[in-house]
Amino acid sequence: MSTTYNTARLDRRLASARRVVRFLEKYWEAFQERRKRARLQAALSDLGDRELIDIGISRGEIDYVASNPNIDPRGVRSIPSTMV
Repeated sequence: MSTTYNTARLDRRLASARRVVRFLEKYWEAFQERRKRARLQAALSDLGDRELIDIGISRGEIDYVASNPNIDPRGVRSIPSTMV
C-alpha cells in the first residue's frame, strides 16, 4: 500500500511540475513575441514617410501592422490615393 501511495504522490508532483513548465514556456513565448513586435515597431518608426508609403503603410498604421503580423497592411488603406 505504501508503494501505491508513494507512486500516486509522485505522479501528482510530476503533473504539477509539468503545469509549471507549460506555464513558463507560454510566458516565455509571449515575452519573445512582444519583444519581436517592439523591434518591428521601432524599425518601422525609423523609416521616413516616403519609405513607409513605398511599402504600403502610413505612419499611423505602424502600431496596427506591428500588432497584427498575419494581416497584409496593403488591404488596409488610410493613405489618400493622391499620395500613392
